[in-house]
Amino acid sequence: MELHINGTTHQVDADADTPLLWVIRDDLGMTGTKYGCGLAQCGACSVLVDGVVVRACVTPVSGVVGRQVSTIEAIEADPVGKRVVAAWVEHQVAQCGYCQSGQVMAATALLKHTPAPSAEQIDAAMINLCRCGTYNAIHAAMHDLAQGVKA
Repeated sequence: MELHINGTTHQVDADADTPLLWVIRDDLGMTGTKYGCGLAQCGACSVLVDGVVVRACVTPVSGVVGRQVSTIEAIEADPVGKRVVAAWVEHQVAQCGYCQSGQVMAATALLKHTPAPSAEQIDAAMINLCRCGTYNAIHAAMHDLAQGVKA
């Protein structure tokens, strides 16, 4: 099947119900998207499909054929994604970093759809889990981004 990931077309030989996560990581070698829980609850596997956050661990690869998939590897090619990464660095968000690719994807999706989100919108969108507890730094970065503070 033909997949469009990060602006490149890839031919993939996988069963239709194979989770997108495994195709991205194992078949295409893009390891920035992480496996966390396998149940679509933690968000470590978050990618954008046509600009919407999806959990790649439970998304069948057949469900993204003909759609645009973006992973963390290409997020800085997007101006909003680049601002998010800069804010993450400015606020020293990452500790272990394992969940951060999913956090950045969620933040980018929110800001692309709602450039100046309210605190409530940030809280509703930034629901990925972080074992290191970087939530305060994530929220500080998001509030700066929502207010248009240059990171």
